[in-house]
Amino acid sequence: MQKDLMNGMKKVLVVFLVCFLALITYMAYFTVFQAPTIADRSDNKRLWAKRNEVLRGTIYDRDGRALTKSERGDTLTQKREYVYGDLFTHALGFVDVRYGITGLESAYDSELMNTKNTMFNIKEALKTFNIKEAFSNRQTKEKIGNSLGTTLDYDLQKLAYDALGGNKGSVVVLDPKTGDVITMVSKPTYDPNNLEANWAAINTNEDSPLLNRATQGLYPPGSVFKIITTASALENISGVTTKVFPDSTGKIDFGGGYSLSNYGGTVYGNLNLKDGFRKSSNVVFGTLALELGNQKLRETAEDFYFNKSIPSDGFSIAKGRFPTLESYEKGSIAQTGIGQSSILVSPMQMALVASTIANNGVMMEPKIVKNILNVDGEVVNTIKDKEVGTIIPGDDAKLIASYMKEVVDNGTVNSSYFSGTNAAGKTGTADHMDKNGKPATPHSWFVGFAPYNNPKYAIAVIVENGGIGGGKAAQIAGTVLKAAVNQ
Repeated sequence: MQKDLMNGMKKVLVVFLVCFLALITYMAYFTVFQAPTIADRSDNKRLWAKRNEVLRGTIYDRDGRALTKSERGDTLTQKREYVYGDLFTHALGFVDVRYGITGLESAYDSELMNTKNTMFNIKEALKTFNIKEAFSNRQTKEKIGNSLGTTLDYDLQKLAYDALGGNKGSVVVLDPKTGDVITMVSKPTYDPNNLEANWAAINTNEDSPLLNRATQGLYPPGSVFKIITTASALENISGVTTKVFPDSTGKIDFGGGYSLSNYGGTVYGNLNLKDGFRKSSNVVFGTLALELGNQKLRETAEDFYFNKSIPSDGFSIAKGRFPTLESYEKGSIAQTGIGQSSILVSPMQMALVASTIANNGVMMEPKIVKNILNVDGEVVNTIKDKEVGTIIPGDDAKLIASYMKEVVDNGTVNSSYFSGTNAAGKTGTADHMDKNGKPATPHSWFVGFAPYNNPKYAIAVIVENGGIGGGKAAQIAGTVLKAAVNQ
């Protein structure tokens, strides 16, 4: 009996010992690995006073123009000012003790706060040859976070902002060779300098000014998606460049009262791929989608990172969506060829599509920071250019680029919008429904690049409910590209 009792006690002690060791192990793990992460989280309100011991670093545009300022209040507070009000709101985000941290401010928060700044400066010690004095100076000197040198161009941002005017939509400009984000405009916007007074109005606004339409807005692409359909056809359909597409009625008839028509019901007659692209024939691209089938067109779309997370630095991009359809869904499959059905995409992703064509089929990772600067203005880190990958063969990209050049020179756009730019592009008129489920005025799209022979700028413009793509969106794109090419 006593022996059984002793054995029972031993078992209980073993259980308690195991539990104790597990608890100690978890506490050690939490302290070493999890606690620092939680302590550094921007939503940890208890640590704002501690955070404010470091004056937040400045964010600059690509030419060294300060876009933010931080001023000391008392020892435990500081005021963050956005120098140009709502001009860079969606690119930079905001930092606020009550409403948190968003955008670039959040992505690079640790650098802007530079918690490593508590170390004394060895360079100061070497300059003075007095380590004790250097350490003493470091203890009394204002702690200032690192600054960011961004890829953003103030002049082009302001021009794009003004060109978009009172329209809802977005303008994105990239460097196709590096992935640098030169312009990121989203409207409607808001002034981040006085969130306390305006938050209720901003947060309840039906036009969603908090939404960064450039990266998080998802829209049907309409005919700008024909770039991807063309890429898929070049890869999968032998002899497609010389194939003749008959168009005697201006529509594809699926039976049962369902059809896919050219814009305005235009009848183009016989077309090859080049002219089908130039004239943006829905008959040609609906026919291509049917011949490709859902799987092949979806595979090409996914090569362009639809249904995937796009790598990026300094911001995130909403996943573009391309549907999986059954073979009998002929109407929907044909609609995908012209960028309709249930396809959705952000302006940033369409800018990357244009950028990939401009860069001979290679997609570059988009980034918004080019370097990190210390308190003395010295570069301490450079953000390198990164390839996402070769999306399509270079020869295919060059052929599509030549088709896009034809669109601007003799296609669905007023070529005077782009005079002096040597631009190439594609218009898009994207059908969609309003909030009541009724057909709304189409969104207006333009994507392209310039100059054609040595692309330096890739652009995507969407104007919500802007009508035909060759109108408002193309005009805005032309205004921005003219300034970019000639600056």
